[in-house]
Amino acid sequence: MRRKSVQSIFSFDEYIVGSIHMNMDKNHLFVQMGIQGWETYIKRMDDLLKSLTEEQLSGEIAPGRNTGTYLLGHLITVHDKMLPILGLGDMLYPQLEKPFLSSPDKSGFAFPTLKELLQYWAEVNRKLIEGFSAMTIDQWFERHNLVSAEDFAKEPHRNKLNLILNRTNHIAYHLGQLRLLK
Repeated sequence: MRRKSVQSIFSFDEYIVGSIHMNMDKNHLFVQMGIQGWETYIKRMDDLLKSLTEEQLSGEIAPGRNTGTYLLGHLITVHDKMLPILGLGDMLYPQLEKPFLSSPDKSGFAFPTLKELLQYWAEVNRKLIEGFSAMTIDQWFERHNLVSAEDFAKEPHRNKLNLILNRTNHIAYHLGQLRLLK
């Protein structure tokens, strides 16, 4: 039996409207999946951080490797930098960039207390979720501020949603490292 073409089943206008509607639904689904993945890994990290003692977090994940405290500061800083990258405002804690992002662990920088770091973690992630909630579906597919308009025209996958997916993987990677502290 021969299949009918899409055009023989629907008029061209119905086909176009249906395609647009289907793409809008898919885009909504993609954004929802991205944000849910982000929220899942934030919750997993929150749960792990609550289960670790200050002594455990100050330990190295492996001999000669980063400490849990450093990794927490690193994640805070990476998430904080997402605010301006996504156009959601300025960094909340720019003072953390030098000790936790542009310098390795054990560089001699004084770290904030664990209590302060946990507060920063909660605040920066609250601010991100607040910003995510305010964005439209179309905004998720716009370029982020690390990519030029010229590059984005050639590589439209370098959008805000892709940044969230990338940063979710980043959390997952460091979550695995921090689990070694248990």
